[in-house]
Amino acid sequence: MFKVPKSRKFLHLGVVSERAAEKYGDTPITLDHDMDAFPEAGRKLTVAEFAGHVADTADRLWAAGVRPSEHVAVHKTSSFDITVLACAAARIGAVPAMLSPHLDGETIGRLLQRLERPTLLTDEAKLTGSLAGLPLTGLTARVVTVTGSHPDAVCLTDLEGAPSRGPVLLGPDQPALMTHTSGTTGIPKLVVHSARSLGARGNWQDKVVSFIRKRETVAMHVSYVHSRMYLGLAVLQMRGMPMVFMNDAGPAHVADMLVRHRPGVLETHPNSFLEWEEMLKDPRRPVSNVKYFNSTFDAIHPSTMHKFLHASDRRSPVFLQVYGQSECGPLAARTYRRRNALKADGRCQGYPTPGMTKYRLVSRGGAKPSKENPGYIDVSTAGRALTYYGEQERFGKQVIGEWWRGGDVGYRTKWGCLHLLDREVDVIPGIESTLELEDAVLHRLDELTELVIVPGPDRRPVPVVCTRGDKPLDPERWKAAVADQPALCAPVQRRLSDLPRTATAKIRRLELARQLAEPRAPGRTADEPQQTALDRTGIAAC
Repeated sequence: MFKVPKSRKFLHLGVVSERAAEKYGDTPITLDHDMDAFPEAGRKLTVAEFAGHVADTADRLWAAGVRPSEHVAVHKTSSFDITVLACAAARIGAVPAMLSPHLDGETIGRLLQRLERPTLLTDEAKLTGSLAGLPLTGLTARVVTVTGSHPDAVCLTDLEGAPSRGPVLLGPDQPALMTHTSGTTGIPKLVVHSARSLGARGNWQDKVVSFIRKRETVAMHVSYVHSRMYLGLAVLQMRGMPMVFMNDAGPAHVADMLVRHRPGVLETHPNSFLEWEEMLKDPRRPVSNVKYFNSTFDAIHPSTMHKFLHASDRRSPVFLQVYGQSECGPLAARTYRRRNALKADGRCQGYPTPGMTKYRLVSRGGAKPSKENPGYIDVSTAGRALTYYGEQERFGKQVIGEWWRGGDVGYRTKWGCLHLLDREVDVIPGIESTLELEDAVLHRLDELTELVIVPGPDRRPVPVVCTRGDKPLDPERWKAAVADQPALCAPVQRRLSDLPRTATAKIRRLELARQLAEPRAPGRTADEPQQTALDRTGIAAC
């Protein structure tokens, strides 16, 4: 019988659930939806049952012809079953390449081409929808659908009863998982992780979870294709923490889930926390039992942290903000409490973890890195990925010995704290930090659900705003809120749902800037969602 390895140095996704089940097999995993690939599983399963689904699916994939080291592109409608499919591919030594359900067909086609004829693991909705126009026969070695049927696809359900096989563990430095970057600057890059790099990231996150002294229920709304999901899933299963995964991010639905399960830990993307602020007015107090709030992927606004911390009834609740990148995993962190969240500098990312991560600031133009002249943020960590698949030269340009230059700029305070000001590509002349400016204005205008400042065609800053209920923005309140800030163009109002997003709910700033620069669409009527007295782009009012 196969013996699951005990080492924590490496993280093998295909067997981590089996290993966790030895001690915590009855730990519950609760969902807010039925899984497309396993509808009979219902919305509540255990770690042991999760491991069983992984093993069964792995057997079926082997029967379909998938073999070790082959690429398996996982691209289907958003559902928790994506995690099962990824772990199943890993269990037979294949390399799951996680492609967001939100990517359009053209982008998926280009990524499949880069993956060099992978197996495509998908569903009927994608095959008859966004993928319908792609030449999948030429782009893939085979297509496996987890729901429905398709003339050019193998049905996973038809492979039920496939012979059982033991796991295949690849070497610790071989490719083990691919996730993609956010795509904020074009076609996403495919980041290649190994069991060693995943293990280093997992150990960092396990260290954080170890500070949770009692067995708390953890509720998460996190992208199923992001590496954070697999590290979080592994750490929580190995710690025996009850889990609740939410697919629907609507504030009313999330409030219902939180009231029903009363988690002690809540994690989601920063933009989701911002959208969820409206549920804090719910008389049922949905976050009253949350002791630990966790936000990764991007910076979060101090006013948002303040509101959630004060909505908890727990003693001394904590908001953990983690700074990291897809290529390196978590790099620095800082905790906030009720007394300091609102007063905090939202650009402060905290400190690296001794013995695990470190950073340095490098001048961009000869001047010493400072707030006025931010430097490149270089980081060093054992969790660094192997490469960008098919783009090694591009990856190599960001490697400087042990250091990784990820494209962010910032400075170090006299206390040694890392401050992130912007992505280099988002820097706008005359503004020290667009993120800092956005923090300040969002704090002053509670009616805003989002504010993004992007460069217009002439590089002048254009604020794009979203309001609660899409109500028209009060121009006088806006003028008062930005009176002491750098000069901005007139605000452009959009529906939140219309902003271009990544899989982790980040705003695709370059794409938004491109959209704003487009000429006015013919036939557009005055009552469409622009809701300001400005030209559609707002540029005319600069």
